[in-house]
Amino acid sequence: MRISVIGYSGAGKSTLANALGKLYNIPVLHLDRVHFLPGWREREDSEKRRIVTEFMRENSGWVIDGNYRRLLYDERTEQADMIAELLFNRFACLGRVRKRYRKYKGKTRPDLGEGCPEKLDREFIKWVLRDGRTKSKKRHYKAVRERYPEKTVVLKSQRDIDKFLRELGAATV
Repeated sequence: MRISVIGYSGAGKSTLANALGKLYNIPVLHLDRVHFLPGWREREDSEKRRIVTEFMRENSGWVIDGNYRRLLYDERTEQADMIAELLFNRFACLGRVRKRYRKYKGKTRPDLGEGCPEKLDREFIKWVLRDGRTKSKKRHYKAVRERYPEKTVVLKSQRDIDKFLRELGAATV
């Protein structure tokens, strides 16, 4: 099983990816871990692509969580047996981001690179509420659904995620 988990920031992509990896006993790659080096520095694009390419090549089954269009996005969605789009509303995402911040404040989340302590700043709040939800991004998610309708699942709430996981036989998250 190969699964691509995409969607809005704060919707729970990493948490769902971990649950799916556990359910199917397959490795999970969090693209935020690939993208960020300690201190929130960005890794070189060529190195990021190399890491993702090797992960996909070395594993017959995988879960990859994250959007990152320049990181083999088309290949990931094409090769995926399942695409989970997490399209929560902006306020639900902001609430989840705030909850995550309280949980990990001053620490690095498991799905982030070492040396990237959890932060919640004005720039990220703006991304969650507005900049990460442009018409272009919405059209892109719609295009994925139209291109791969047989393998795309749209999840718009925690209730949707819980139901989806129950149907797959997994514990809810």
